[in-house]
Amino acid sequence: MDFNQNYFEIFQLPVSFDLDEDQLAARHRQLQSTVHPDKFVSATDHEKRLSLQWATQINSAYDTLRAPLPRAIYLLALKDVNIEDNPQLDPMFLMEQIELREQLEDIGEQADSEAALTSLDAFKANVDARMAGLQLEFAAHYDADAGKAEQVVYKLQFINKLRQAADHLEEKLLDY
Repeated sequence: MDFNQNYFEIFQLPVSFDLDEDQLAARHRQLQSTVHPDKFVSATDHEKRLSLQWATQINSAYDTLRAPLPRAIYLLALKDVNIEDNPQLDPMFLMEQIELREQLEDIGEQADSEAALTSLDAFKANVDARMAGLQLEFAAHYDADAGKAEQVVYKLQFINKLRQAADHLEEKLLDY
């Protein structure tokens, strides 16, 4: 195995945002079964070290490719597009994010926890739909316009954080 392979090459998948997640999982299991450190218990120290390095590389590649946002960021990195910490975003999008955050706060302040959970389910469905739309937008722009794809990733980051905040609120409402 070659440590210079990109994550898609490791799993023998085409470099694309759209990928077969079942195929990715199957190849992950297959690769792990061949390089897992438990298979190298009686091997030399060098072979044990290589096994551990490969298992770590395969797990890192799998974690990156199986989730849409890290996969999009990785794809841009393959094109030498690095994500900024404070990007310039469309002011309308930012205003929408503020409104969504306020909506989430309002849900959290509802006295009736059942009503809050119902509202939160609808909120999460809305956020998930926005995320799916942005993922389609990224896939459409990735090959044609890396700059537009980069802007979509910034939006995906906002939406992803909003979804995480909604999940956190759900845990709080359910006393997890």
